Amino acid sequence: MTTKAIAVDPANPQQFIEIDQPTLVPGEYDLLVEVKAASVNPVDTKVHKGAIKNGLQQPKILGWDASGVVLAVGSSVSGFTPGDEVWYAGDITRPGSNASQQLVDARITGHKPESLNWAEAAAIPLTALTAWEGLFDRLHIGHAEQGKTLLIIGGAGGVGSLAIPFAKLYSEVTVIATASRPDSVQWCKDRGADLVIDYQDMPAELAKHGLKQVDYIFCLNDTDGHWPAITQLIAPQGQICTIVENEHPLEMEQLKLKSAALHFEFMYTRSMFSTPDMALQGEILQRTAQLIDGGQLTTSLSKTLQGLSVETLTEAHRLVLEGHMRGKVVMEY
Repeated sequence: MTTKAIAVDPANPQQFIEIDQPTLVPGEYDLLVEVKAASVNPVDTKVHKGAIKNGLQQPKILGWDASGVVLAVGSSVSGFTPGDEVWYAGDITRPGSNASQQLVDARITGHKPESLNWAEAAAIPLTALTAWEGLFDRLHIGHAEQGKTLLIIGGAGGVGSLAIPFAKLYSEVTVIATASRPDSVQWCKDRGADLVIDYQDMPAELAKHGLKQVDYIFCLNDTDGHWPAITQLIAPQGQICTIVENEHPLEMEQLKLKSAALHFEFMYTRSMFSTPDMALQGEILQRTAQLIDGGQLTTSLSKTLQGLSVETLTEAHRLVLEGHMRGKVVMEY
């Protein structure tokens, strides 16, 4: 039996093509999932860009954010049975969720929130894991005393949409988010931001509110472009985390003088290297589902495209590449 997938065309990596997948058989810790919806993230477009640059020997299935139904489980899987509704961000080293069926490690999978539909659920896993790990595993804001300040650069994007409420729910920090358009400003406020400023001149914007520095910075876009402001604004002994790789060398003198720390957050580190704590991702997704079903967190879905096709995937990538997405775009199969 074959199943459908949309993949990068090795003959023309700029394009996507429809392919047939062979029968998928779960490994020891795997779930075989019937994918119901998948969202498109910046990582999808970056991997696609890499395929265009480096070429491909065979079709490559992208997509690492999904919701679906368990069809079969591996021999060492616990906590999941066929018929369970699940959500996950997957493993960047394996074929992705732009397919009707997918294999995913059960340890990095959670049960889907009961209160969300397929598309609403698929919008969340990757961004929730990135936001959680960045805030609590890298910046350790959960240990911050009251009065500390957190600046989230890119508050209205997919990760920012989850980082704002996570920070409000699990820390005492004052949350400052950046946004420029009125709808984006309101989006950040609706998710709990204490203050929203324009990213184009953050030092001046913060000065209007009597702030010269912040204790924590979570950079969610354009590390190179924001770096001068970041090094100016970070407090002595402050903490910086970015999810965006730099394209040019970063000037470190101010960080050295301030004894400030720089962390990188890459959500796929745990699955890529099979770290001993890999199962924490499943636990984070379970906790996030409980928050959503308890009404403390909402989906960041902003646009739904219907169907698994070359056309819908191409359109989803176009929307993400524009760089103006508020929340997430999802394809519902």
